[in-house]
Amino acid sequence: MHIHPRAIILLLTFGIFLGSIGCTRVSNSTMTTQADDPWQEFPALLAQIKKPEFRKKDYPITQFGAVGDGATDCTDAFRKAIEACHREGGGRVVVPAGNFYTGPIHLKSNVNLHVVKEATISFSTRPEDYLPLVFTRWEGVEMMGYSPLIYAFEQTNIAITGEGTLDGRADATNWWPWKGNERYGFKKGQPSQVDPDKRAALFGMAERGVPVKDRKFGTGSYLRPQFVQPYRCQNVLIEGVTFINSPMWILNPVLCTNVTIERVTVTSDGPNNDGCDPESCKNVLIKDCYFNTGDDCIAIKSGRNADGRRIYVPSENIIVQNCTMASGHGGVVIGSEISGGVRNVYAEGCKMNSPELDRVLRIKTNTARGGIIENIYMRNIEVGQVKEQTIIATMYYEDTGNHMPTIRNIDVRNMTVKKGGKTGVRLEGYPESPIQNVRLTNVTIEGVEQPYLINHATGLHTTNVTINGEKVQLAEQEKKVGELN
Repeated sequence: MHIHPRAIILLLTFGIFLGSIGCTRVSNSTMTTQADDPWQEFPALLAQIKKPEFRKKDYPITQFGAVGDGATDCTDAFRKAIEACHREGGGRVVVPAGNFYTGPIHLKSNVNLHVVKEATISFSTRPEDYLPLVFTRWEGVEMMGYSPLIYAFEQTNIAITGEGTLDGRADATNWWPWKGNERYGFKKGQPSQVDPDKRAALFGMAERGVPVKDRKFGTGSYLRPQFVQPYRCQNVLIEGVTFINSPMWILNPVLCTNVTIERVTVTSDGPNNDGCDPESCKNVLIKDCYFNTGDDCIAIKSGRNADGRRIYVPSENIIVQNCTMASGHGGVVIGSEISGGVRNVYAEGCKMNSPELDRVLRIKTNTARGGIIENIYMRNIEVGQVKEQTIIATMYYEDTGNHMPTIRNIDVRNMTVKKGGKTGVRLEGYPESPIQNVRLTNVTIEGVEQPYLINHATGLHTTNVTINGEKVQLAEQEKKVGELN
């Protein structure tokens, strides 16, 4: 048995890797690098996150020229209402009953955009309406690009609240074909983001250190805007509203502090339609939300490759409570734009269930990203069905480079899974950087094709874990490893 210098290691493995990938052995222990109860810190972290408060005065957009007929362009009315509210000390910019058509909305400090239950904001699908260029982050790289549909830059105390609907109106006739995928309306010969002078050109500029002001990707770039992106903002609230039909990522706070996203519904199945992507943010609460998405439901990020390392701000103190995940590539996801690192993620009380939901917990990085991913905690998770893996942490996602990542301290407890997909637990590290300290407690996974697939991991520990009805025991692990060697 392999003996760790500081502790005896318990490693679970049922799976094997083909070719040059070898088996990882197991031993008994507790984890000395991780607190026995990482949730002890949770109440103090949660208490740091507070909703912003607003002056009690309303600014109905209809008083600034807006008409809710679904056809009249209300862009100027939104702008005037927000400016008046901001100038006079803040309050609510109210969207009353009706369908209000608009271009991008730019929020300012102390403004709460309140959308009543009978109201819909319908956004233009004309790319030229999202000019002039704004300072944005696109797939983890800063640039001058199309304005997000709702945008705020370096503002304090901003909100989107109410029970109404915000409709990006994206579909296979607009925005989505820019992905370059026939599934989303792309036709061979059309320009798209996969052309070498578009997405790849942006990433190349970042690797060469081109100043952000010179990374201009507007008309002809085919890089889709996000739905909501507060950038370098403090005290952000998104509550109660519904988002549908997004061009790309949906809720994408970047370099923000003190963010609350509560009772929000996200239904959008287009390409890269992540539900909520906090990037390089601190103190974020995502609570009582529903996600039915075309990509990851919640994906925690911190910048891509050289640009992420240039800024080097982690996402930290991210709390996910009582959310429901339907379709998507993953329920709670860390990565892949993760070069600034992620730490202290707490997810509890979530329910996940869909034949089109690929994973429960997904950590994805690679040696081009680098970064440190640590302290990822889940508890009280109820899963009906997933398609690929229940838990996956991999350093082999997409690209390779010279920046070895670190993944350590993952704690999952009180999870039940009825149909766990192709693999129950999949861990993929490197010999020089194994995945470290994974603890599973009171975990039951049924209906998986392969219980484990593990390569280069140390410090794994289980208590009361069963997969396909078989309880994980050290003697069984030793026997299986011996048979495979």
